[in-house]
Amino acid sequence: MSTDWAVPAPQGDYVPAVCHDGVIHTAGMTPRRAGVLVFTGVVGATLSAEEARAAAGLAARNALGAARAAMPGPGTLRCLRMTVFIACTPEFTALSAVADGASAVLAAELGVAALPARSAIGVCALPSGAPVEVELSAAVV
Repeated sequence: MSTDWAVPAPQGDYVPAVCHDGVIHTAGMTPRRAGVLVFTGVVGATLSAEEARAAAGLAARNALGAARAAMPGPGTLRCLRMTVFIACTPEFTALSAVADGASAVLAAELGVAALPARSAIGVCALPSGAPVEVELSAAVV
C-alpha cells in the first residue's frame, strides 16, 4: 500500500474533492504527475490500450489522493462508484480493459473488497488532450 498520496492541483475553478456527510466525491482526475500531463492522445489512434490502462492507473491514483486529502479525520475509504472516461476512436471497444488499470490501483491500495461499481465511457475528447479521466465517490468508514 502506498503512503505517498499527492493531491493534484486543480486545472480550473474547482476543488479536487468534496466530503459531505461522510461521502467523498472527487473531480475528474487526469493522468498528471506534479501537474504535468504524463499521457496524451486518443486511444485507438495515437495511444495503445496498454498505455491507456497505465494512464487510467495514474488518474485513479490522483483521484485516490484527492479523496484521502478530503477525509475529515481518521478512517478508511470504501469506494462506492468510479467512472472512467476514455478519449477513443469510435472503433475502439476495449473500454473495460482500459478501466481495469484504474481498478487495479484501487485494489492494490485498498484491497479487492473495496472495489466500487464502475462505468467505462468512450468520449471524443477530454481536458488538455488527456486520454482518460477518472471520477471517484467513496464513503469514509
